[in-house]
Amino acid sequence: MGQMGWMPRVRRWVWVLAAVAAACCLGTILVFAPGYLSPDSLDQLRQAQGKLPLTDWHPPVLSLAWRALIAVTGSFASMAVVQSLLFWGALWTLAWCVYKLTGRRAGSLAVLGLGLTPFVLTFVGVVWKDVHAAFALLAACAVAFTGLRLRDRDLRRPALRWGLLGLGVLFLAYAMLVRKNAFFAAIPVFVMLVLALWRAPGRRTWVMCTAALVAALVVPAAAISLFARPLETKQGAQIMIDDLVHVLRVDELRSADVSPGLRDRLVSAAEECRRVGALSDAYWACYARPADGLRGDSGEITSLWLDEMSGHVPGYLQYRLRLFASLLFETGYHYKAGITRNDLGIEVAHPRLEDMLGTYVDGMAGDLRWLFRGWFWLAVALVLAVRPGKGVFSMPVRALGISSAAYILGYLPIMPATDYRYVYWPAIACSLGLPLLWLGRDATPPPPKSPGTRTDRALTAHQPADAGGQ
Repeated sequence: MGQMGWMPRVRRWVWVLAAVAAACCLGTILVFAPGYLSPDSLDQLRQAQGKLPLTDWHPPVLSLAWRALIAVTGSFASMAVVQSLLFWGALWTLAWCVYKLTGRRAGSLAVLGLGLTPFVLTFVGVVWKDVHAAFALLAACAVAFTGLRLRDRDLRRPALRWGLLGLGVLFLAYAMLVRKNAFFAAIPVFVMLVLALWRAPGRRTWVMCTAALVAALVVPAAAISLFARPLETKQGAQIMIDDLVHVLRVDELRSADVSPGLRDRLVSAAEECRRVGALSDAYWACYARPADGLRGDSGEITSLWLDEMSGHVPGYLQYRLRLFASLLFETGYHYKAGITRNDLGIEVAHPRLEDMLGTYVDGMAGDLRWLFRGWFWLAVALVLAVRPGKGVFSMPVRALGISSAAYILGYLPIMPATDYRYVYWPAIACSLGLPLLWLGRDATPPPPKSPGTRTDRALTAHQPADAGGQ
């Protein structure tokens, strides 16, 4: 009878969580409709619609996925809808798992409520590769938590275990395809996924799981390169231009062993950046971009960078540390207001709702500025990585902390600007890790049990929290 009374309560609360998540998802779709778009977003939309050739300046996988959604639904707004569905679906799954593992309704609501915090909600409907990477990583975490919940009973069936691994690996692969440096964040989440599905994975299991991840990453990347054939733009040279114009003196640039045209562009960029005070993003802020972008100059830029940076190590390190300090302590662009003016005739569907969201995010950013700063999330990440607590959530908490810290620190040599979106995944991961750290202090991992015994059923009847942890 105890079990009969418990199970309806579980189902009812899970449905309550689902209803709350659905309402939040619908509200998010309405507020952000048809999806907030920056110049980068609009460029990828034009590629998805075939109005511009497909390039690799932005991840081709996003434009191709957008193209597929438009073909199926007939609307470019479908991308923002899918983003919201994935985001709130992942949070609902996490909240469900937290409730089953702890029996705490407040804890599950806290996890679900993370989606409404200003530092998370701000970009939920913005079509950016940073957002896609963050949501794919969050979805992989949801798969891992599902495995953690089912590990000692239902995952005795190999097909279910490997099916969950495959799903999680697909999310991780997409995160790395859509944002290259998401590799730093994805590896700890991958380890969490494997340890959630196998209590003590052996060497063979690790090899097979790693092979699955590599295949999920390499196969689509090769397919895109062979069949979609995106135009190479040599985007990596953009970071090198930043280093050259900010590390070298103007007289050193004037004597650089490169073609006269490139030399003049570098000298002009260095002088212009100093004039306007641009610390980064020189390619867009200060550089006289030729018609072919970086394709013609990338070889010379790379050779010059290799020659000069090896002789200017102190200056290079000082510049990169100064820029990284700006990301940590002067993090900007915490909110993307609506849709950038464009020639496609696309506008925000509900301007008053956009104004409301902007007021909410900007107001909170003014009152609680530290929530939108990189240093805060790096500090939280380090705490979660070093002191993950004990109990059933200690391993996921540590993985979230390491993933967040690695992602932020990975920007040190490659950061093009100091935007908040570069710490968006750490903000989501750490804001999830904090309640898990609190909830896990009293929730201990259940020992492996033999399913189907009378003893297990008796324990299930009187210990609902443990029953959910199986």
